[in-house]
Amino acid sequence: MPRRFLAVTVCLVATVSFLVGLIVAGSMTPAPAQSAPSSATTRATVRPMPTAATGPIVGSFADIADRLNPAVVNIDASSRGTVHTRRRPEFQLPDAPDLFGRPPEREREGPRRGAGTGFIIDADGYILTNHHVIEDTDRIMVRLADGRNLKAERVGSDPDTDIALIKVQSSRPLPHAALGNSDALRVGEWVMAIGNPLAYEHTVTVGVISFIGRKLFNSSLDRYIQTDAAINFGNSGGPLINTRGEVIGINAAISSRASNIGFAVPINQANAILPQLREKGRVSRGYIGVALRDVDADLQRSLNLSTSSGALVQDVTAGSPGARAGLRAYDLIVAVDGQPVARNDELIQNIAARSPGTMAALQVLRDGRSISVPVKLAERPPVRPPTTPSDVATPSSQTGPALGMAVREIDSEFAQRFNLPKGLEGVIVSRVEPMSPAYDADIERGHVLLEINRQPVRSMDDYRRLTAHARPGEVLALYVFKPEIPRRELHTVKID
Repeated sequence: MPRRFLAVTVCLVATVSFLVGLIVAGSMTPAPAQSAPSSATTRATVRPMPTAATGPIVGSFADIADRLNPAVVNIDASSRGTVHTRRRPEFQLPDAPDLFGRPPEREREGPRRGAGTGFIIDADGYILTNHHVIEDTDRIMVRLADGRNLKAERVGSDPDTDIALIKVQSSRPLPHAALGNSDALRVGEWVMAIGNPLAYEHTVTVGVISFIGRKLFNSSLDRYIQTDAAINFGNSGGPLINTRGEVIGINAAISSRASNIGFAVPINQANAILPQLREKGRVSRGYIGVALRDVDADLQRSLNLSTSSGALVQDVTAGSPGARAGLRAYDLIVAVDGQPVARNDELIQNIAARSPGTMAALQVLRDGRSISVPVKLAERPPVRPPTTPSDVATPSSQTGPALGMAVREIDSEFAQRFNLPKGLEGVIVSRVEPMSPAYDADIERGHVLLEINRQPVRSMDDYRRLTAHARPGEVLALYVFKPEIPRRELHTVKID
């Protein structure tokens, strides 16, 4: 009995243990298995973000803001009487940009008080801001980040690039911002803006570089940086900062119709003129006195040019260095002192960087021949604001069906009203059909048509003769005089 009882007991215990094990294993819902990747796997899949070759990236924008905010100042600019704002686009766009805090071409009566931003660039108290912030002002007050209010003196300004330099006196060294290299910027790069938008001092916003080299006001000198970092009225003159904590732009303008479209002057443009601002209070630039344009495929084809590189002369100002040197319309400038010129911007920047009175040797292609033209540079005159011709009457107009525009003879009334140069021969564009070849080529009512494919247009008969045999696909080079600028320009018209 004892042996039988022991055997039965052992069997029952084994059976119960087995059943209990099954119940536990079947009734409990295990968590999904998770296997941590090995260190080798982690190293293989996680890659560090590349950094710019020009310097290390600061840990975060918060670190940059901590470091740069003390160098950003609020500017209170006041004037006693009427002020005139002269800076405006050379051509009006549906979405023309506005300067911060001051719409272009407005006149204000009585005292004016405006606010802007600036940033200290050295321990001695020199501050960069915009020309339009301090233009026509009688007193400039600067409020530092530590709360001190200091009176600033105007050192110099340059309306052509909208850059100004002012200075404050301080009993102790001032915090200042490091200046970067705006030529190293890339579209899509992160940037930060600091300023005083709508009087909210030391506001920090972040965005990216949207475009580099935008033309807004002066097509020959402007190279604005476009950004979507939120900036508004009052940000004017404030710094645009890269991820290394360096200032790469001076915030200057915003879109008048869209949000988060702002523009900054490249810091390299400011660096280039700082010595002149410190020493003379203004900027002197070299000047030839020619209107230029790039050569595109249509213009190369219509003028039978051997190359598309260079700057094509459209007009030569009477009495200018270019006129005295013998430059002519249709001359193609391909090099300066042996340095090749690919576009008209390159030529303008090259000449503007030289001192008035110096000599420049221009290599010119004229009617297929290469010649050297020495030019003694003059000082670039202030940019003249354009005027807008009023409606042009259209009696006796002749429509050119191939071009989609109507023309008429020049009369004494039109010549006097728009102060046409003496001896100017051509026909007046009195109407341009919408969506026509002339419309697509930016020909406008009030322009004076001078030549077609280098053939003079002295009368409506000349116009009819030169356009009568135009065929679809043909490209015509129209040489026009624009009274509102005033200057001559080349436009290419592609016949439908």
